Amino acid sequence: LMTRTLLIGSEEALGTNLAGGKTLDSATVVRVINLSGADATVSIAKSTSSGYSGIATVTLPDDRVEFFEKAGADIIYASSANVKGAKVGFTG
Repeated sequence: LMTRTLLIGSEEALGTNLAGGKTLDSATVVRVINLSGADATVSIAKSTSSGYSGIATVTLPDDRVEFFEKAGADIIYASSANVKGAKVGFTG
């Protein structure tokens, strides 16, 4: 079966550091697009009872869309203000 993307939240710029990062309304799946004009990094920091730890980072090429899975309380952020994310789900 073909999977379709279910839009749940509006697209917004991801923060550019941990302090400015977003949960995107406790999203567990995030659609991310890099519109920066260059490669950018996307990071997810795991939520813990004492803050955030276990930061994982990947490079997202320019003009690329990727879907990231995270826990609802985890923070997602990017190296560029022109990397945007939206809370999504999948149907079908």
